[in-house]
Amino acid sequence: MLRRFDKLLKCNLCYISGIHSRSKACKPVLKNCKKMFKSAVFNLQEATPDQVKEFLNSFDTVLSDCDGVLWINNNAIPGSPEAMNYFRKLGKRIFYVTNNSTKIRSDFAVKAQELGFIAEPEEILSTAYLVAHYLKGIGFTKKVYLVGSNGIGDELKAVGIRHFGVGPDQVKPDFKSMSPSDMDPEVGAVVVGFDEHISYPKFMKAASYLANEDCLFVATNTDERFPKSSSIIIPGTGTLVRAVETCSERKALVLGKPNDYVRKFLESFGLDPARTLMIGDRCNTDIEFGVRCGFQTLLVMTGVTSAKDLEKIRNDKTPPLPDVVLPKLGDILNLTSS
Repeated sequence: MLRRFDKLLKCNLCYISGIHSRSKACKPVLKNCKKMFKSAVFNLQEATPDQVKEFLNSFDTVLSDCDGVLWINNNAIPGSPEAMNYFRKLGKRIFYVTNNSTKIRSDFAVKAQELGFIAEPEEILSTAYLVAHYLKGIGFTKKVYLVGSNGIGDELKAVGIRHFGVGPDQVKPDFKSMSPSDMDPEVGAVVVGFDEHISYPKFMKAASYLANEDCLFVATNTDERFPKSSSIIIPGTGTLVRAVETCSERKALVLGKPNDYVRKFLESFGLDPARTLMIGDRCNTDIEFGVRCGFQTLLVMTGVTSAKDLEKIRNDKTPPLPDVVLPKLGDILNLTSS
């Protein structure tokens, strides 16, 4: 696996050297694909039985976001387990592609199984896993200052990369009293993921390590918020990434959707973009990722995107536009049985 990563990671070295404009060699080469509903924002519930059948036959691989598509918190969205298991029964290859960095792959697989999904750790592609293998793949040997959770920490540990920073960082009365002696000279990278213990001292440390231009700056994702299960808004990792970018005056290398690193990883499995379906609940990550990669895209309305958002998407026709839309993923089962 790591040998394949070494090959795939060459395109990312331009980021590490500070060159953000990719060369032609780094640009994806996608097969031409005549999609059934290309960027149509088409309500799949309005399709004829023959169109539904043709749609299901048009892809071999299913990539699905998790939070807001398959489950919210610890509750499966009704019909989602049955829909994903139905795709598998049809012979589709399944990958769970999540920007959530709070768990290791095996924990995600256990959660999925407990909620009724057929899932194996090898089918989980999480940003915590991507961070660990990205750093391992470029031969990183220093320490990581981690603004994040145990999910990233455990994945780093699994590949032999030292890290610290998980958990609360006490805010002292004189919160600006940090001195150079408080800094670890072995730190060679700052990684930012979701951190429920975010604090001013963490921002200070992250920015101070990043003052060294040789220190790598890696982020899991830039999602603005978590899918809502109530009227309470839960800020996402993007909130923390933007804050660290602001105080460090640096830009992070973001590995999660919709960025190219996920595509590079998936290409190692030999999937055909023209026959791949990406399912998501938000346009600026899931659908954008699918469009960039040349996948077919399915937007569901059980997470971030609201009915009002969908109306605006249809009226404004501002890319990225999903090919098809369903109120919830489980509705696909009603269409196949009609």
